[in-house]
Amino acid sequence: MTDILLEGGRALVGRKIVETSLRVAGREISAVGSDQGRASLHIDADGLKVLPGIVDLHGDAFERQMMPRAGVDFPVDVALADSDRQAISNGITTVYHATTWSWEPGLRSGDNARLLLEAIESMRPQLAADTRFHLRHETYNLDAEAEIVKWLAEGRIDLLAFNDHMDSTIASLAKPQKRSRMVERTGLSNDAFDRLVERVVSRAHDVPPSIARLAQAARVADVRMLSHDDASPAMRAAFRSQGVGIAEFPVNEETARGAAEAGDFIVFGAPNVVRGGSHTGWTKASDMIAKGLCSVLASDYYYPAQLLAAFRLDADGVLPLAKAWELISAAPARAAGLGDRGVLAEGQRADIILVDDRMPLRPRIVAVIAAGRLVHLTDASRLIHSSAIPRKAVAAA
Repeated sequence: MTDILLEGGRALVGRKIVETSLRVAGREISAVGSDQGRASLHIDADGLKVLPGIVDLHGDAFERQMMPRAGVDFPVDVALADSDRQAISNGITTVYHATTWSWEPGLRSGDNARLLLEAIESMRPQLAADTRFHLRHETYNLDAEAEIVKWLAEGRIDLLAFNDHMDSTIASLAKPQKRSRMVERTGLSNDAFDRLVERVVSRAHDVPPSIARLAQAARVADVRMLSHDDASPAMRAAFRSQGVGIAEFPVNEETARGAAEAGDFIVFGAPNVVRGGSHTGWTKASDMIAKGLCSVLASDYYYPAQLLAAFRLDADGVLPLAKAWELISAAPARAAGLGDRGVLAEGQRADIILVDDRMPLRPRIVAVIAAGRLVHLTDASRLIHSSAIPRKAVAAA
């Protein structure tokens, strides 16, 4: 830890971007607008945007580090360390690894969920980003219920999402390419996969009461909940009635509008904004944002997407940067119940990124400060003054 002074940048303070300085002491922002006195580390932010660190509620790009090719596994600790470097270099200072625990064997099995949770818990102190566990529970995975309830009671789950991909799984059985990807991911034969699906579907009547029990356990544990791919206002209302206050990727405008009217947080994928539409052909996120029907953007499957999306929304005239940035910082922090981050203000956690936006659609991260530590730096000339800097204070990546 060290004290840091950021000078000369244009910082997002409140809802405005203004030229000011920031001072960091320990893990917190100690002052905004004060450049008096000495600091162990001075950073020249001239010409750069100074922005709150990105909060990512749903990112599963780490799966590519765990299994870069179907059937090719790498150790979870190696994958997690690499994912941390990727997240930080893209300005993500708080990351929720969205871990799917399905009824499938293989990549999304209970064994992998356990391994990832244990790795996050053991590696947390050495990771640069504040790394948290977002459990994506496939609701037909009934055999996992007791263990998930135990994890909730033990405080091991940071976000709990209810996923139901059974209809799409059944539909994909008749599509050779999609079927092949699903089967390959599990490591089963075609016949074995078909038998597994048939056995899981036969227990459909047990799914609603299981959801109710898990939601009750999450409420007791004060864990925020999400419902994934809500298909109708009625479906969203049913989850809301059980304390599930975040609608994740509603599939149509009607459902998103119902969620907005009820005051729910609404999450869409930042890649949807960057690419100009959903890869599934569903709701276009930039349209939802323009209509006030999206409050949070998540990295989803691509870590660079949140940074790129915020600047694209500004360049396209959908939202000014100050409001667009709220979708990836202050709003996801609020949705997750994290009151100590997402904005640049005195007393807040010192999660700060410096961005070169001379090319508006290709913003470049110059430096990242996470919990008061400089953890990423691409331009050493920005260090305009340093004296008596503790050796562990700077961890350039």
